[in-house]
Amino acid sequence: MLIGIDASRATSNAPTGTETYSRELIRALLALDRANTYRLYTREPVSRDLFLPTSNPSTLLRASLQPPISNLQIRAIPFPRLWTHLRLSFEMLTRPPDVLFVPAHVLPPLHPRRAIVTVHDLGHLRFPEAHPAWQRLYHTWSLRWNVRAACHIFADSEATRADLVELCRVAPEKISVVYPAYDAQLYQPVRDADAIERVQARYRVGKDYVLTIGTLHPRKNYTRLIEAFGKLQIANCELVIVGKRGWLYDSIFARAQSLHLQSRISFLDYVPASDLPALISGARLLAFPSLHEGFGLPVLEAQACGTPVVCSMVSSLPEAAGDAALFFDPLDVDAIAGAMRRALTDDALRAKLIARGFDNVKRFSWESSARAALEIIRKI
Repeated sequence: MLIGIDASRATSNAPTGTETYSRELIRALLALDRANTYRLYTREPVSRDLFLPTSNPSTLLRASLQPPISNLQIRAIPFPRLWTHLRLSFEMLTRPPDVLFVPAHVLPPLHPRRAIVTVHDLGHLRFPEAHPAWQRLYHTWSLRWNVRAACHIFADSEATRADLVELCRVAPEKISVVYPAYDAQLYQPVRDADAIERVQARYRVGKDYVLTIGTLHPRKNYTRLIEAFGKLQIANCELVIVGKRGWLYDSIFARAQSLHLQSRISFLDYVPASDLPALISGARLLAFPSLHEGFGLPVLEAQACGTPVVCSMVSSLPEAAGDAALFFDPLDVDAIAGAMRRALTDDALRAKLIARGFDNVKRFSWESSARAALEIIRKI
């Protein structure tokens, strides 16, 4: 079987959640399955090494040590504009695979009858005010098209699956939950104090800080997190926000200024994955106050690094965090502040969250994700 995958998002030099999902799932599929041929469609030429599973768990590492992957084709098809709608469509018309899988984007207008797409979240429908009008329109159009045109849908969580059934009237049997995972080789506790200090110095971060990770936009709920942090009144403690600027973020900076917290809040922009384990390991806790998430990879990454997690009790986050987080109502500033205060000051609670976190992340692996995805692809 020839399995085509839109890998255009997997080649990003600064991957966030959906790009990471795309790349890691492709790597895991290639490590797991040597029976089928995989053709990856990219916007520009890329090295085959990008898709070698060198950073996945040991079972996938063993697979990668076999002879070079012979069932991988990379089809670079450069095109200046409307790559998906025109160039990828033309490719599907002239050289279609048996199955097309789109893990992080929209199905092209022309596609094989057997086409699978991943829907990561429906946040633009749950919180339309958190998105610019043009973005809402595009996401709504692409979502409606995806769920109608695909013969099957992967959802990141049961919460997203329920949203698809409720908000898009998708038949439940058309949807399979394929959980994302985390890089188990990369995200581990950093015990080397010097390594942590070097990363902290690189980003001009102190030694006592609360960390949060995610692109700056309203759905991440950073304004309430900043307000809650202002209520903590813990001496010498900083709030470190990691994430590139997304959209409608001016209010986030404005709130920090209005509360006179600029000197205690660091906005680090995008931080490469290679620096994140040390930055996470050095944090007192990870706060994740998002209003809506399709999954929430930073929760798993923090738990894997042995950092306590406090997070919202909404959408998919209870699924991802399990019993290893202290939950709060993301609309209640006092509740956010109270959860952070408890996780910062209660040593017994911190120890319990850390231990449970190590257990919780064992439920997730890219190998398991690939097996679940491959089972559906084979059935289709």
